[in-house]
This record gives sequence, structure tokens and C-alpha cells, in this order.
Amino acid sequence: MTPAQPPPPSPDRVSRRPVAHEEAVRAGRGWWDAEADDYYAEHGRFLGDASLVWGPEGWTEEDLGLLGDLRGLDVLEVGAGAAQGGRWCASRGARVVATDVSAGMLGVARRIDAGTPTGPHPPPAYVQCDGARLPFAAASFDRVVTAHGVLAFVPDLVGALTEWARVLRPGGRCVFSLPHPVRWAFPDVPGDEGLRVTHSYFDRRPYVEETDEGVVTYSEHHRTVGDLVRAVTAADLRLVDLVEPGWPAGREHVWGGWSRRRGELLPGTAILVCDRPSEAGARP
Repeated sequence: MTPAQPPPPSPDRVSRRPVAHEEAVRAGRGWWDAEADDYYAEHGRFLGDASLVWGPEGWTEEDLGLLGDLRGLDVLEVGAGAAQGGRWCASRGARVVATDVSAGMLGVARRIDAGTPTGPHPPPAYVQCDGARLPFAAASFDRVVTAHGVLAFVPDLVGALTEWARVLRPGGRCVFSLPHPVRWAFPDVPGDEGLRVTHSYFDRRPYVEETDEGVVTYSEHHRTVGDLVRAVTAADLRLVDLVEPGWPAGREHVWGGWSRRRGELLPGTAILVCDRPSEAGARP
């Protein structure tokens, strides 16, 4: 068992300002290290220990089928958290490497593995690293996947996607989900008060929690839908689909700002499905 982590410090102030990559990574590591155990205690049952849940609405890869047949493929899960998605991919016959910036989250992943009976497929291998700067050779993987990992927490969207494209083999697929950009304009609360626009959708300044000394303790970065599409193209990936899942029928759960009340009116998650073109199919 890993030692208990202190809770994330309460921010002295909230601002909207640029954040350097190193600041964002340092803040993300500290925040998720402190939150790891509580996050799993709160959301682990919803996520499952071996299920790829694309977002807080609850849609899974079994529901949506975005990755295709994984048997015999090399899969990289970035921003893996406790590696629930990577574990699901492994159960489908993939060889999986799961990475996260947080040692605390990967510690939860290893505890899950230790408490899970050994099946026919080995669990993921784990690597702690910055999800936008990967320690892997080019063309090492057939799939890169993340569910709400990395991209909302790093300043350089194009740089992160370019790095993911680098480690993909030609013909490989990258599928990632993140909070839907339209949510930026609304308060992050689940009830009627979360249905009123209070912020500009076009304001791309990051949301930053920091100390009075200006040390960033948490940051979240916003892009429009158009920004996401252009970033995919700039990374030399080909956009195959942009999925905006609605609220699942009959689901009454609440997760942060996600709820049936909001989810039936506003998109909460965006999922982008991208391929790395093969040499024959590459753009001129």
C-alpha cells in the first residue's frame, strides 16, 4: 500500500492566464498524486477496473466500438490514471503500455492488478511520464488512446498530438476524448444554474488555480471544436470521426458538472477518432 497523500492545497486565487508546459506538468503531477486514492474511491465503481469509459456520461468502448479489433496489437494508453481502459484493451488481446504523469495514479493501477486474479491476458506495463513527451521510439504502437487524459491539462495541443502521431505506426489509430469545448462557456455545475452562459466560448486563456506566490496548483486548457480539428490536421493525423455522445437513456448519475439535466441539452464530451495515414495514403 502506498502512503497516504496530502489533499491538493486549496488555491489562494483563480485566474485566467498563460501557463508554461513545465508549470502545467508539475501542477498536474502534484494534483493527481494527492487525489489518486480519493478519486478511485469516488469513481472506481462507475469506471470499473477493466472498462474503457469514454466520459462521465458512461459510454464505453463496448458501446461505441471506436478502436476496432485489438487482438495482437500494441496499444498505448496515455493519461491512463488507474489504467482501467488499458486493462480493457489487454482483455481484448492487446499488448498494452499505460502511462500517466502521476505516480499516485499508477500506484492505484498496480494495487488493482495485485487484487485481480491472473487471467489469460497480462495486465498493462506502466510508465510514469509526461503524456505530451513520450519516451518511446517512433512507430511503436498500433493504437494510442486516452479517455479525458492529458489534452485538457497541457498548453500545447498540437505538440501533444504530434507526439502521439510520432509513436503510431502508419495505418494506426488514435482515439481521444476530452470535455466538450462548449462546456467552457457554462458553469461546471449539474443543475439549472449550469445552463446559463457565463464565459466566452472563444476565450482560450487557461483556467488556473495558484498560490499567492503564483505557483500553479491546477490548470485546465480550452480549445474550440475548430481548434481540435485543426490540431489533428497539423499533427499529420486524419480525422475519421468526431463523436458527441448524448446522455444515455435511463442514467441518473451526477459526476461534477455532468448530469442528465445538462446532458440532455448540452454535449459534455467530445471523442475524436484519427488515423495516421499509411505511406500510400499520406496527404501530398
